[in-house]
Amino acid sequence: MTFDLHSTPCFGVAGNFTGHLEQAGEARDFANVKTVEANAPKALFPTYIPIAQGMCIDENAVPVFLHNFPFDSEKIIFPKGEQKIQIEPECALVCEVLWKAGRVVSLEPKAFAASNDCSIRKEGAKKISVKKNWGPSSKGFSSNAIDIDSYAPGGILDRYRIASFLVRSSDVFAYGEDSAVRDYSYIYAKLTDWIVDRLNFQQDEGPAENINAYLQHAGCPSQIMVSIGATRYTDFGEHNFLQCGDKAVVVLYPEDKYSSQEIAQRVKEGSLSAKDISALVQEVVV
Repeated sequence: MTFDLHSTPCFGVAGNFTGHLEQAGEARDFANVKTVEANAPKALFPTYIPIAQGMCIDENAVPVFLHNFPFDSEKIIFPKGEQKIQIEPECALVCEVLWKAGRVVSLEPKAFAASNDCSIRKEGAKKISVKKNWGPSSKGFSSNAIDIDSYAPGGILDRYRIASFLVRSSDVFAYGEDSAVRDYSYIYAKLTDWIVDRLNFQQDEGPAENINAYLQHAGCPSQIMVSIGATRYTDFGEHNFLQCGDKAVVVLYPEDKYSSQEIAQRVKEGSLSAKDISALVQEVVV
């Protein structure tokens, strides 16, 4: 299944795998963010906000750069003037949104896919989103999204794992720790309840932004995409950044059918087109 996200607001979740923010050098950005639980995600951040039909660009309502469509399933364009970018391997959920009186009442995840929430590593960025969307081909979303039968324990997502790799020349390096989707800090109803709360009540403070105001400007859309958090890095992934010519690979695969070794071999062979695998292979270009 393929989704065209051009009319879909897209978001990411910061801090949904323990240890990732520390590895990415971003933990200090959230030092003053208060959460209900120690392992709770830190913020919901925008990566793309489409312009609603009949609306004009208003930089006071939504930062202009967030209107740039950043998703590409085949390439990442290296940001000009930057030195360090990293793969952020994630599971993304395409969700149906129910509204009432200007508030989001519920989210129903309909499909999932491999996502690369690719990020610039630099200090001093006031908002998370500034490091996420630098224009066309700055993020990745797989062209093979998979239907969700039941978004609950025992459903299809319980079977899936997230693997990621950097392919440089003919060498394949594990980039993120191979991780089960069920092992996110927040997942299933706990996660969607948290997202609904952030969509409605997150304020413009610290690295976070007022998401509800953005969604109002986008016309209270009936569908959103949320990339629900990056896995921890391997030692290689933590200390090696993308270069021109590299391939960034993110794979969501069912653990009851494939082993991690089989997936690594498929990456090396370029054979990731199975229907039950959601894969994303992006070449880094200038």
